[in-house]
Amino acid sequence: MKKFSFFPTVVVALLAFGIATGLFIHAQVRTNNQKAPSKPSFDGGAYTLSGPFTHKNLSIFLIHGANQIEGNILTLQEALEQKKVIVYETKDVNELAIENVSNDDVYVQGGDIVKGGDQDRMLSMDFIVPPQSGRMPIAAFCVEHGRWSKRGTERNEVFSSSAEMVSTKKIKLAAKSAKSQGAVWENVKLAQDKLSENVGTRVNSTVSESSLQLAVENPKVQATAESYVNALSGIVSESDDVIGYVFAINGQVNSADVYASNGLFKKLWPKLLKANAIEAIAELQRDKQFEPATAENVKSFFAEAEDGPRDEKDITNRVKLVTRENAKQVFYETRDRKQKDAWIHRNYIKK
Repeated sequence: MKKFSFFPTVVVALLAFGIATGLFIHAQVRTNNQKAPSKPSFDGGAYTLSGPFTHKNLSIFLIHGANQIEGNILTLQEALEQKKVIVYETKDVNELAIENVSNDDVYVQGGDIVKGGDQDRMLSMDFIVPPQSGRMPIAAFCVEHGRWSKRGTERNEVFSSSAEMVSTKKIKLAAKSAKSQGAVWENVKLAQDKLSENVGTRVNSTVSESSLQLAVENPKVQATAESYVNALSGIVSESDDVIGYVFAINGQVNSADVYASNGLFKKLWPKLLKANAIEAIAELQRDKQFEPATAENVKSFFAEAEDGPRDEKDITNRVKLVTRENAKQVFYETRDRKQKDAWIHRNYIKK
């Protein structure tokens, strides 16, 4: 792979973007046996981009940078596994309750699926649950149309796990941008149909035909996704300054996630990669060839994020959501007042 250099006009555009969003990408492509980029200064807004790392129709660029925050934040998945957080069924399709019974902060990412209750749900926005929080409302969307009762041996008053994340950008946009339950259900069905076609078997579960979670758990889907995960999971282990990534499917940049620390990113990486692999399977077109995504494509993708009006919304008295949306892209930035209003997560989605 070759190194990319910036033209002056591109540098000017990216500097403008860095001022607007705090993220300046210096593109650098490297092979696996080259040294990782040196750790740049966060205050200067300097980041490096490495890649692409490709398996079949999924390509990943890694974002390298300095940590913005210190300290441990539990992910929702590990907090549920450690029984440090409880997610309650409320009988309201679009609102659940969450309680942190530990002394650690718990980070929920928009798109996390919680399994169980009366219906599987996706939590629709980023959320930080403080220690010993008591019950707090949290926005959700149903990703299992039709069921409204206990499933098998699962408890329906609480949710048992959060091992998966919503796996297509269309479902994410339906929830986070359109805020439409009908659009979420429509795109869940579309994802199930595409997965069924591309893995060669019907992925809908006989236990619950409409469940996205159970479709993802289909053995054929899991086995197919495993080839992507095995090929790409190790790319983040080369350096301790990876804080995010950009991914492309079929040669088209899809989305990006950037986090405030290497530690938080690495804990979320397996879940993120699995979701990306499943989306790549759903979008696989075996009879077509695509030009691979390039660093220039990635730079253009980030530059687009500065367009569009800025909107701010208080999610809780601690968490603030900053949004920028235009015709090409939507950008979400989660800020934490406890961390001196530092951003915790930046999510970019190509429309």
